[in-house]
Amino acid sequence: MRGFQLTAFKFAAIVAFGGFIFGLDAALISGTVRFITAEFTLSDLQVGTVVSAPGFGVIFALMVTGRICDAWGRKTALLLIAALYLVSAIGSVLAPNFEMLVAARFLGGLAFTSLSLASMYIGEIAPPQMRGKLVSMNQITTVVGLSAAYFANYLILQASNADAAWVTALGIDQYTWRWMLGVEVIPALIWLLMLLQIPESPRWLVLKGRLDEARAVMGKLLPEGHIEPHILEIQESAAAAPTGSFRQQVAEIFKPRLRTAFWVGLVIAVAQPITGINAIMFYAPTVFEQVGIGTNAAFMQAVIVGVVSVMFTILALLLIDRLGRRPLVLFGLAWGGASLFLCSWAFSQASYELTVSSLQALADANIDVSGLQALVGTAFETDVAFKQAMYQALGEATARANEGALIQEAIQIDATLVLMGIMCFIASFNLSIGPVMWVLFSEIFPTYVRGVAIPFFALIVSTVSYFVQQFFPWQLNNMGATEIFLFYAACISVSLVLLYRLLPETKNKSIEEIEAAMVRA
Repeated sequence: MRGFQLTAFKFAAIVAFGGFIFGLDAALISGTVRFITAEFTLSDLQVGTVVSAPGFGVIFALMVTGRICDAWGRKTALLLIAALYLVSAIGSVLAPNFEMLVAARFLGGLAFTSLSLASMYIGEIAPPQMRGKLVSMNQITTVVGLSAAYFANYLILQASNADAAWVTALGIDQYTWRWMLGVEVIPALIWLLMLLQIPESPRWLVLKGRLDEARAVMGKLLPEGHIEPHILEIQESAAAAPTGSFRQQVAEIFKPRLRTAFWVGLVIAVAQPITGINAIMFYAPTVFEQVGIGTNAAFMQAVIVGVVSVMFTILALLLIDRLGRRPLVLFGLAWGGASLFLCSWAFSQASYELTVSSLQALADANIDVSGLQALVGTAFETDVAFKQAMYQALGEATARANEGALIQEAIQIDATLVLMGIMCFIASFNLSIGPVMWVLFSEIFPTYVRGVAIPFFALIVSTVSYFVQQFFPWQLNNMGATEIFLFYAACISVSLVLLYRLLPETKNKSIEEIEAAMVRA
């Protein structure tokens, strides 16, 4: 039996490596915001467009992912996704302007369906007692990718500031943001090659009537005596289900027999991104600069975010099949909501005031402070008011390019409280709804609609996530940190109440047992 488990682990690990590529793609852009804003003279909404372009692309991809993976198979769909990541990474590095950068990142967004497809594939090959752990690997590789991206950005930033011949020779000082985005290229190529080793999903093969191929794959995953009963179980589940066109399969999701699964899927699909996780993860250095710790320290804090994410995702992996899905989600949401309320309160107590000594520090950093003399001694109660004053005094382009330094010299805030709140929120998310959402998606939908249902609900996740990413820079400069954190804390609170009422426990149940229970409910 151990040999079969190791084989399942191997296939799951290869597919889950796509999460690492996703994590790189998602987080590398966070370190480039200041550089591309200055190079292409971008507005808040344009910055949001660059960062959220993949989130916009995945919306379109998810509309056809179900058809592709049901018609061509899970493996073929994964290979196409890996190729898209590779082309997008190369295109982003070489982009000569804002429009081409957005286009390249949009192309990468077409590959973001890797998360939903990986959950589907792993859920279909994993033994019931291992499914939670194996599907959660997708989240682990994602947060490892995020952590690697933050660390790579930090190292490249430090290198760009070093006075060394090799830095100049490689163009790291001149093309800093391109080096950051280029980190993704080699891992994307490696994943594409690794995917050639995995078999097709045995469940998909059974549904297509390719039973000999299904038996061959199952022979690698199950003892011989379990293969025929498992095939029969899949066939009976499929036979009892309505059949029809793609449109009819989508319509099945809304039928009364799947009502419970639909509402659970819908609420958790909205709840996961509406926590605001992508506002922090995709703009990590920018968020930390608001606390006044400076650009270098902000990049270092982003590295710590990555480490915390990895640690608590591993903890979730260890607990998900022991404690269950429901306790982790409810505890994590309660903890995350409290953490963001703490951040909101801390920012509400902050004030901003430039002094003579702070002007000298800015001047020493080669910032023209002549326009700031009249503001010395003026106290601002919100970050929005302070930033607007900086825009008027220095011009928007100059103020935005030096925002981290300006805030660092002016802000009076309990930074420890904010940093602790953010780290606790990151921990709570990765302990709960982050990994558990994909596990639930792989469990609660019957086999005959899973190829449509998972991309459908992933589409909802991606749509909400897109709006979070697109409008965060605008929100930050127009609503302010206090209101943003309060908004996301309130969203988490509503999600907690709804999931407390709706969320079932699915641990240690086969997919067919879960299907039967959900239909009865």
